[in-house]
Amino acid sequence: MQLTVNTSKPYEIIIERGCLDELGARCAALFPAGAKAAVISDSNVFPIYGERALDSLREAGFAPSSFVFPAGEGSKQLSTVGDMLGFLAQQGLTRSDFLVALGGGVTGDMAGFAAACYLRGVSFVQVPTSLLAQVDSSVGGKTAVDLPQGKNLAGAFHQPSLVLIDPDTLGTLPPLFFSDGMGEVIKYGCIRSRALFETLRDAADLTPQMESILFSCVDCKREIVEHDEFDTGERMVLNFGHTLGHALEKAHGYTGLTHGAAVGIGMVLIARLGEHMGLTEDGTAEQIASLLEKYGLPVSDSAPLDQIVEATALDKKGLGGDLRIVLLHTIGDSFVHRLPRAEFARLCREAFAEWEGR
Repeated sequence: MQLTVNTSKPYEIIIERGCLDELGARCAALFPAGAKAAVISDSNVFPIYGERALDSLREAGFAPSSFVFPAGEGSKQLSTVGDMLGFLAQQGLTRSDFLVALGGGVTGDMAGFAAACYLRGVSFVQVPTSLLAQVDSSVGGKTAVDLPQGKNLAGAFHQPSLVLIDPDTLGTLPPLFFSDGMGEVIKYGCIRSRALFETLRDAADLTPQMESILFSCVDCKREIVEHDEFDTGERMVLNFGHTLGHALEKAHGYTGLTHGAAVGIGMVLIARLGEHMGLTEDGTAEQIASLLEKYGLPVSDSAPLDQIVEATALDKKGLGGDLRIVLLHTIGDSFVHRLPRAEFARLCREAFAEWEGR
């Protein structure tokens, strides 16, 4: 399966079993012979796939090196990117060279940000190995790191030159991280595809359909990103559940609660808020919660409500004193709604009155 993303810098997305071993050959069609290639990966992924990636690049005539950082959201900070940039300079990479992001969403976000910063912009290739990265973060050119004040607050739009999605890598994914990715898969069903939502609801085993599910999610994101590359309008619907989800991640200090789990809880909460406001069909939140539970994801959390609402203060969809939240009319039909922040906080307290007593 292959898709073209027609942004300001068009690129291909390849979804194919075993395509990790084609990394070098695919890059040879994009970059000059003998170019340097820095493979950026984490301490979980590199021991499994690192040598395969390096060997493929060597066989294609590139000069690869590798930078490996400690796995986890805790590494997603400016200091890690600073170390990456120092490594790239030490290796002598120039603008004719490129980076390879080999791993999950944290790896892709940081490697992409480093590529955007180094020499004011060098090329990079996404090779996502987690479900979350394959269906969402590897596509669209958003790169970022976290700040103490909030999630993904320092970053840049920097489109990859190629995205290689090898579904076989999901076979080595621990169950926790597969469930984590399902949070984003379910999101796509919520915002754009009732058919996908129903497939996920009715399926006894996703394995035979995984490639088509990956394609559906990526194609949905491709279409939205082409319409709104720099996240000023329609693309905001991709953040369904993320306003409160990111706040939950911050409340947990970016440890313990995975991104997909936080987004899942955020989707349930924001659907409840929409129902309370009379903008979302009654029962929508319960449908989402049931599907999340089917795939091993939580639907509630112990963090205090006031702390969660306060943590939305630096949400990237904010405009001055207003907050733009993503709501559903019903499953598969999303929209952006603008609210004053004080009104959002008041409505949350009303809609989530049961939160503190759960």
